[in-house]
This record gives sequence, C-alpha cells and structure tokens, in this order.
Amino acid sequence: MHLLSPRRWRAAAAGAVALALVLTGCSSEESFSYTPPEQVDQALPEDTTAQLQGAVENAMAKSGATGAIVGVWVPWSGTWVTGLGTQSVEDQTEVTAEMSFRVADVTRLMTCDVLYALADEGVVELDDPVTEHASGVAQLEGITLLDLCNGTSGIGSSEAAIKSAWLNTPERVWAPLELASFGLGQTPVEPHTTYRDSDAGYLLLGLALERAAGMNAAELIAKYISAPLDLAGTSLPGASPAEPGDNPLSGNYLKTIEGGYDCTAPVDITTLSASTGFTDSGAISTIGDLGRFVQASARQALRDGAEPDQFASPLPTSSGAPSWYQAAGGAFLVGPLIGQHGWTPGYATAAYSDPETGFTVAVVLNNSTAGGGLAAYLAWELAAIASKAPAADGQTAPEFGLPFTAEQYHETISGLTICATPPAAE
Repeated sequence: MHLLSPRRWRAAAAGAVALALVLTGCSSEESFSYTPPEQVDQALPEDTTAQLQGAVENAMAKSGATGAIVGVWVPWSGTWVTGLGTQSVEDQTEVTAEMSFRVADVTRLMTCDVLYALADEGVVELDDPVTEHASGVAQLEGITLLDLCNGTSGIGSSEAAIKSAWLNTPERVWAPLELASFGLGQTPVEPHTTYRDSDAGYLLLGLALERAAGMNAAELIAKYISAPLDLAGTSLPGASPAEPGDNPLSGNYLKTIEGGYDCTAPVDITTLSASTGFTDSGAISTIGDLGRFVQASARQALRDGAEPDQFASPLPTSSGAPSWYQAAGGAFLVGPLIGQHGWTPGYATAAYSDPETGFTVAVVLNNSTAGGGLAAYLAWELAAIASKAPAADGQTAPEFGLPFTAEQYHETISGLTICATPPAAE
C-alpha cells in the first residue's frame, strides 16, 4: 500500500471535495464573490480626461498605433473607459471599449495566481522542484515553481530568438517546451536571488501546473481566474490560429524601412496562434475585464488572506533600476502599484492597480513594434495624471502618491522615433 505525502493527501482531498460539489450540482466558484472597492459612479472630470486622452493619443502617434483602448478607475473621483482611433490605416472602423485583445505579459500574473491557488489548495507546494512536475528540463535541478513565478530561475528569454518567426508565421503552432528551449539554451544567471525577465520560465510554469493539476492551462485560467471574477471576456485560447475574440481590436506591427519603421502601412496580425505566448503572454481579455482582474490580483482578493503574501519579497528588476521598480509574484511593483506590462505580436498592453485604494489603470495599443515598455510608460503617465483627480462630492481623496510624474513619462514617450521620416518632396 502506498502512503500519500501530506501534500498529495491534501490534493486528493481537494479532488474529492470538487467531485462532491459536482455531484450535488454546486461548484467551488459559487462560494466566492469578488467585491471591488467602492467606486464613485461618474465620469472623471473633463480636465482630467482631456489630459488622459492627450497622453494616449501621443503614445499612439509615437508608436504607429492607429487604435487604443484605455480604462482608468479612480475610486474617489470617477472613471474613464473608452476606445480611441481606428482599427487600421485602411480600416477606419472606430475602436470601442468593448473590443477584445491579447493581454501579453499580464498573462504571467494570471499564471502565478493559478500557482498560488493550487498551493493554497495543497495541489502543489511553492517550493516544489520544477523537475517534479515537468519533463525535459533536467538542467533545472534545484529550481522551484516559485522561482519560475518570481523570475528567479536564472534561465533566459526566448523572445529575441523567435520574434521574427512569430511575425512571419503567425499561424504556426508552437509547443511550449520548444518555445522555452531557446531561453533554456542561454547561459543562466545566479538563481533564487536575482530577477531575470524570462518568458521561458512562465511557459515552463504553465506546463508544470498542467501536469500537477491534471488540467490544461486554459481550464486552469478559467477555473481560478475567469470564473471566480466573472470575467466573461477573458480566456487562454487554444493553439489554432484565431482572432482574440468575436469583436477584436485589430493587432498590427510595422515593417522596417530606411530610417525606422513604415508607419503608413502596418501589417495586420490579428489572427495568431495563442501558442506563441501560452501561459507567458497568450491570454485575451477586454479592458473592463483586465481592470477588474488586475485590481483583484493586486489585492490578492482570490486568496482570502492566505499566506504567504504573493508580493512580499520583491527584487530589483535590474542593477540600475530605481528602488521603486521591483518584481515579485509574476508582477512588477511600481511604487504602490502592482501589475504587469508587455507585448505580443500585434499588441502592447499594461495594467496596474493600487491594492490599498483600488486605483487602477489599464491600456492596450494595437501595434506591438515599440514593445511593452511603451505600454508601461503610458500606463504610468496615465496613473500620474489620474492620481491628481479631485475627489467627487462627498468623497475624500486618500494619501496617494507616485514616485514619478506624468511629465517624466510623457517626455520619454515623446522622445521615441519609431516612424521613419518621409523623404522630402522633389
């Protein structure tokens, strides 16, 4: 007779409970109801929204994006949720806030939330060796699931090696381990104590969680993220090439020409295999869902006070990073804000929230050429603008400050030179 370890016993017990719930017509999700922080039900003041719109339009112009969707939620002042611009240079359909899109690296935060959910249930332990749950990674002996989530596995990123393949063959279906192999092939850095941006790590984490839970990654995202938070527009699509939803924001990139990129002829890459990102950057969502997700995740609302704190031990993102810019738990910690940003073919996305107040910003640009950094800078500029919004009648603005100014990131974005200068007329 084989005796179960304490963790395996807990996993078996959790499975038995889940089966009992199914047989009785109930589900574990029905016992959870997310209640967001109280939000003033009115639009942000016109002066604030004018500044926000100006910031987004500036980023669109500098990145070659024709469209953007943005959501700003200031609990003590109001909201601003809108679409700006058009689908493309040729397609002048107006962008709306209801359109869906690829959330890029925000998927990492979802994947880590699933890890913590499974750990809270006893299905895995955070310090489980990766090799216990994933095959073909013998070189990761001593690396844990938590290392993959925190970016402390030491392994590299696959992006640089396969970016051109993503853009040139968007319909190609990738195996997660094949994608991760490019990052695994790089010289590792010191694990456990040094942060390294590694898409390969989140791909491997997804594979490990699939095996541990006996569910595929799409099912895990649905069970632990979309269902409990009522995110009807959020999912991890299958590998078959497809648009990101039934009403998608178009996704584009720019081809290089002499002097920069050709912003007059963006290349449509809306249809793509989500296997290019899998549990690193493959999820899709809407702006309303994205704001609700990052707000709940930053507050660890899905965990109901469980320990350990997902964001308690952040590390510097690099040796030269400012002290207020750190990483932990699949997220970046930017002053009081917690969230993620990044790019995937066609889209640059960022979403950040303050766990204390519920203050939240989320934005997507429909061109990925400038990379995820631009989306981050724009989100931080929007946050700095919105943080100054006056309190609505009967409300009191909390003590809420950011370690940067809107002007700082507006200047950074304005200094970008993505688009090539048109030749002078003869």
